[in-house]
Amino acid sequence: PRERHLDTRDLHDLLLNNLEHPRWDQVADRCLACANCTMVCPTCFCSTVEDVTDITGDHAERWQKWDSCFTVDFSYLHGGSVRNSTKSRYRQWLTHKLGTWIDQFGTSGCVGCGRCITWCPVGIDIVAEATRITEEVHSA
Repeated sequence: PRERHLDTRDLHDLLLNNLEHPRWDQVADRCLACANCTMVCPTCFCSTVEDVTDITGDHAERWQKWDSCFTVDFSYLHGGSVRNSTKSRYRQWLTHKLGTWIDQFGTSGCVGCGRCITWCPVGIDIVAEATRITEEVHSA
Protein backbone atom coordinates (compact mmCIF):
# COMPACT_ATOMS: atom_id res chain seq x y z
CA PRO A 1 0.00 0.00 0.00
CA ARG A 2 1.04 3.54 -0.74
CA GLU A 3 2.03 5.56 2.31
CA ARG A 4 -0.09 8.67 2.74
CA HIS A 5 0.77 11.95 4.38
CA LEU A 6 -1.23 14.93 5.58
CA ASP A 7 0.70 18.15 6.05
CA THR A 8 -0.66 19.46 9.34
CA ARG A 9 1.53 22.57 9.57
CA ASP A 10 -0.84 25.50 10.11
CA LEU A 11 -3.82 23.24 9.30
CA HIS A 12 -5.66 24.31 12.45
CA ASP A 13 -5.67 27.99 11.51
CA LEU A 14 -6.10 27.34 7.80
CA LEU A 15 -9.29 25.34 8.35
CA LEU A 16 -10.75 27.76 10.88
CA ASN A 17 -9.97 30.75 8.65
CA ASN A 18 -11.67 29.15 5.64
CA LEU A 19 -15.07 28.06 6.94
CA GLU A 20 -16.74 29.37 3.78
CA HIS A 21 -14.29 27.78 1.34
CA PRO A 22 -16.11 26.41 -1.75
CA ARG A 23 -14.66 22.96 -1.10
CA TRP A 24 -17.11 22.49 1.80
CA ASP A 25 -20.01 22.77 -0.69
CA GLN A 26 -18.37 20.27 -3.03
CA VAL A 27 -17.95 17.71 -0.26
CA ALA A 28 -21.51 18.30 0.96
CA ASP A 29 -22.82 17.56 -2.53
CA ARG A 30 -21.35 14.05 -2.21
CA CYS A 31 -21.75 13.39 1.53
CA LEU A 32 -24.77 11.32 2.53
CA ALA A 33 -24.50 12.37 6.20
CA CYS A 34 -24.76 8.65 6.98
CA ALA A 35 -22.40 8.96 9.98
CA ASN A 36 -20.34 5.91 8.98
CA CYS A 37 -17.14 7.93 9.44
CA THR A 38 -17.99 8.86 13.00
CA MET A 39 -19.21 5.39 13.92
CA VAL A 40 -15.92 3.74 12.92
CA CYS A 41 -13.56 6.45 14.15
CA PRO A 42 -11.63 5.35 17.24
CA THR A 43 -11.60 8.89 18.64
CA CYS A 44 -15.22 9.93 18.05
CA PHE A 45 -17.15 9.95 21.30
CA CYS A 46 -20.31 11.97 20.68
CA SER A 47 -23.29 10.79 22.63
CA THR A 48 -26.80 11.83 23.52
CA VAL A 49 -28.93 11.38 26.60
CA GLU A 50 -32.40 9.89 26.50
CA ASP A 51 -34.87 9.81 29.37
CA VAL A 52 -37.05 6.70 29.36
CA THR A 53 -40.05 6.04 31.59
CA ASP A 54 -42.10 2.91 32.05
CA ILE A 55 -45.74 2.87 31.02
CA THR A 56 -46.95 3.76 34.52
CA GLY A 57 -44.61 6.72 34.85
CA ASP A 58 -43.35 5.38 38.19
CA HIS A 59 -39.89 4.47 36.97
CA ALA A 60 -37.55 6.60 34.88
CA GLU A 61 -34.05 5.99 33.61
CA ARG A 62 -31.53 8.18 31.85
CA TRP A 63 -29.66 6.40 29.08
CA GLN A 64 -26.50 7.66 27.44
CA LYS A 65 -26.29 6.45 23.85
CA TRP A 66 -23.72 6.80 21.08
CA ASP A 67 -24.62 9.52 18.61
CA SER A 68 -22.95 11.31 15.73
CA CYS A 69 -22.34 14.95 14.95
CA PHE A 70 -23.57 14.09 11.44
CA THR A 71 -27.16 13.66 12.56
CA VAL A 72 -29.29 16.77 12.22
CA ASP A 73 -30.71 16.29 15.73
CA PHE A 74 -27.28 16.16 17.37
CA SER A 75 -26.94 19.95 17.47
CA TYR A 76 -30.63 20.55 18.20
CA LEU A 77 -31.30 23.33 20.66
CA HIS A 78 -34.65 24.80 21.54
CA GLY A 79 -36.09 26.01 18.26
CA GLY A 80 -34.00 23.98 15.84
CA SER A 81 -30.71 22.48 14.82
CA VAL A 82 -27.56 24.57 14.96
CA ARG A 83 -26.16 22.68 11.95
CA ASN A 84 -28.98 22.12 9.46
CA SER A 85 -26.90 21.46 6.37
CA THR A 86 -24.69 18.53 5.49
CA LYS A 87 -22.02 21.11 4.67
CA SER A 88 -22.06 22.51 8.20
CA ARG A 89 -21.98 19.05 9.80
CA TYR A 90 -19.12 17.76 7.63
CA ARG A 91 -17.18 21.00 8.17
CA GLN A 92 -17.72 20.71 11.94
CA TRP A 93 -16.46 17.12 11.96
CA LEU A 94 -13.36 17.76 9.84
CA THR A 95 -12.36 21.02 11.53
CA HIS A 96 -12.85 19.37 14.93
CA LYS A 97 -10.81 16.28 14.03
CA LEU A 98 -7.93 18.18 12.45
CA GLY A 99 -8.13 21.56 14.18
CA THR A 100 -10.04 22.28 17.34
CA TRP A 101 -9.34 18.83 18.81
CA ILE A 102 -5.82 20.20 19.31
CA ASP A 103 -7.28 23.08 21.35
CA GLN A 104 -9.17 20.60 23.52
CA PHE A 105 -6.68 17.77 23.92
CA GLY A 106 -3.30 19.00 22.68
CA THR A 107 -3.18 16.55 19.77
CA SER A 108 -4.97 15.76 16.54
CA GLY A 109 -8.25 13.89 16.66
CA CYS A 110 -7.17 11.83 13.67
CA VAL A 111 -4.98 8.79 14.32
CA GLY A 112 -4.51 8.06 10.62
CA CYS A 113 -6.29 4.70 10.61
CA GLY A 114 -8.30 5.42 7.45
CA ARG A 115 -11.51 3.83 8.72
CA CYS A 116 -13.55 6.93 7.85
CA ILE A 117 -12.30 6.69 4.27
CA THR A 118 -12.85 2.93 4.02
CA TRP A 119 -16.42 3.06 5.32
CA CYS A 120 -17.57 6.13 3.37
CA PRO A 121 -20.06 4.85 0.79
CA VAL A 122 -19.25 7.73 -1.58
CA GLY A 123 -15.47 7.66 -1.11
CA ILE A 124 -14.89 10.96 0.71
CA ASP A 125 -11.29 11.05 1.89
CA ILE A 126 -10.46 13.28 4.88
CA VAL A 127 -6.80 13.48 3.83
CA ALA A 128 -7.65 14.46 0.26
CA GLU A 129 -10.20 17.06 1.38
CA ALA A 130 -7.90 18.72 3.90
CA THR A 131 -5.05 18.67 1.37
CA ARG A 132 -7.25 20.15 -1.35
CA ILE A 133 -8.39 23.03 0.85
CA THR A 134 -4.79 23.67 1.91
CA GLU A 135 -3.53 23.66 -1.70
CA GLU A 136 -6.34 25.91 -2.92
CA VAL A 137 -5.82 28.43 -0.10
CA HIS A 138 -2.06 28.53 -0.66
CA SER A 139 -2.41 28.94 -4.43
CA ALA A 140 -4.92 31.81 -4.14
